[in-house]
Amino acid sequence: MKNNIYIQKRWWNWALAMLAVIIISISIYYTNHLVKRFAAQESKQIEMWAEAVQSHAELMNYTKVFFNEVSEQEQKRVQLLARAYESFLEAGPEENTSIYLDIIQSNISIPVVITDNSRNIDLSINMPEHLKDKTTFDNEMMQEFNVYQPIKIDLFGKTKWLFYKESLIYTELKGVLDDLFKLFINDVTDNAVGAPVIIIDSTENTVLAYGNLDSIKMKDQKFVENQILAMQAECFPIKVNYIDNNKVYIYYRQSDLLLQMRYFPLVQILIFGLFVLLAYLLFSYVRRSEQNQVWAGMAKETAHQIGTPLSSLMGWVELLKMEEKPFVGTSEMEYDIDRLNTITERFSKIGSIPTLEKTDVVASVDKTMKYLQRRFSSKFEFDIQLPVREIVIPLNAALFSWVLENLTKNAIDAMTDKGKITVEMTEDDANVFIDISDTGKGLPRSMYKQIFKPGYTSKKRGWGLGLSLAKRIIENYHKGKIFVKNSVTGQGSTFRIVLKK
Repeated sequence: MKNNIYIQKRWWNWALAMLAVIIISISIYYTNHLVKRFAAQESKQIEMWAEAVQSHAELMNYTKVFFNEVSEQEQKRVQLLARAYESFLEAGPEENTSIYLDIIQSNISIPVVITDNSRNIDLSINMPEHLKDKTTFDNEMMQEFNVYQPIKIDLFGKTKWLFYKESLIYTELKGVLDDLFKLFINDVTDNAVGAPVIIIDSTENTVLAYGNLDSIKMKDQKFVENQILAMQAECFPIKVNYIDNNKVYIYYRQSDLLLQMRYFPLVQILIFGLFVLLAYLLFSYVRRSEQNQVWAGMAKETAHQIGTPLSSLMGWVELLKMEEKPFVGTSEMEYDIDRLNTITERFSKIGSIPTLEKTDVVASVDKTMKYLQRRFSSKFEFDIQLPVREIVIPLNAALFSWVLENLTKNAIDAMTDKGKITVEMTEDDANVFIDISDTGKGLPRSMYKQIFKPGYTSKKRGWGLGLSLAKRIIENYHKGKIFVKNSVTGQGSTFRIVLKK
C-alpha cells in the first residue's frame, strides 16, 4: 500500500501536468484561430489578386483579338497597295490607270521602296526616320522589309523590285502593345500581395518574370521546376494570349509566410513542451536539493543525538566485563555497539561525498550478512554463496553494508513469517554481481522502477526511503547499478547489485 506522501506526490504531478496541458491547449487554440483568420484573409487577397490578373489577362486577350483583326485589315491594305503599284507600273499606254494612281496617292503610311537589280533605290515613300537617307537597299532595310515577298516588275525593259511593309501606324501600335504587355507582366509580379509568382513563355521553358522568390535560388533550374510543380498542385495557371499567337502562363501559389504560419502551432507546441520540460527538470532539481539538505541535516543531527547514549552504553559494557562473573551477553552487546557506531558513522557522512577505498567486497558482504543472520529469527534461512578468493574493488564499506541491510530487511518483510534469503556473488572481467533473492510476495513488473522512488513503500509504517537511498549509494557514489532482476508474484524477488571492479 502506498503511503500518503507518495500518493500526494503523484497527485500533484498529475495536477500540474493537466494544468500545463490546459494552458498549452488554450494558447494553441487561440494561436490557431489567429492563423486561420490570417490564412483566410491572405487567401482572399490572393483570390482577389488572381481575379484581377484574370480580368487583366482577358483584356489582354481581347486586345490580342482586336490586334489580329487590325493585322488582317493591314495585310489586305498593304497587299492592295502592292498590286496597285504593280498594275500601275506594268500598265500599257492605252490602259486606264487612274484607279491605281488614286490608291498609290492615298498611301501616307505604308513604306514602299523600288530598286533596280543592283539594289539601288529608285523610289522610297513613307520611310521611317532611320531609313530615310539610304540610297541602297542594304541588309538593315532587308531586315525591315522581310515580312512580305518583294514584287518583280518589268519597266521599260528593265527589271525593278518593289519592296513594302506594314504601315508606320501599325508598327507604332504594335510597339505600344508590346510596352503594354511588359507593363502587364511587371504589374503582375510587383503586386502579387506576397504570393510567389512565375511567368513563363509558351514553350514553358523560359522564365519571363517572377516575384516574391529568392533571386539566387531562381538561377537554379531544379528549384524553378519544383516551384512550378508546387504551384500547379495549388492553383491553375492563368493563360494570357499575346500578339503573333504567343502565349504566357502565370503560375502562383500561397505565400511562404502563410505556410510558416500554418506550422506555427506545431512549433509553439514544441516550444511549450521544451519550456515545460525545462521547468520540470529545474523544479525537480531544486526540490531534490532542498530534500537532500533536509535529510542531510536530520541525519547529522541523528548521529549527534545517538552519540551520547552510545558512549554511555560503551561504559556500561566495560563495567559488566569487570564483574567477577561476566555477563553472558557482553560479547553480543559489543557487536551491537559496533553496529551502532557504524550506523552513526553512516548518518554523519550523509550530505558529504563518501570516500571509496580498496576493499575486499567478499569479506564485506560476508561480515554484514552474518551479522544480520544472527539478528533475525531462525525461521528465516540464509544461503550465502560467495567466492573463496578476495575481490578488491573501490568501496565505501559502511554505506555498502547499509544497502545490504536495507535489501535484507525488505526481503524479511516480504516473507512475513518464514522463508529463505539467498545471497550469491559472481563476477566477470569488469564487474561484480551480487544477487539477493527472497521467497516473499514478489512484485508486479509495473513496480520495478517505482519502488526506488522516494516516498514509495508497501508497509503501513515507514517513509519509503530505504531503496531510494540504496539506489543513490550504489549508482551515484559507486557508479554501479541496482535493479529488480526478476520477480514472480507469490514466489519471490531477486535484486541485483552491479559494482565496477
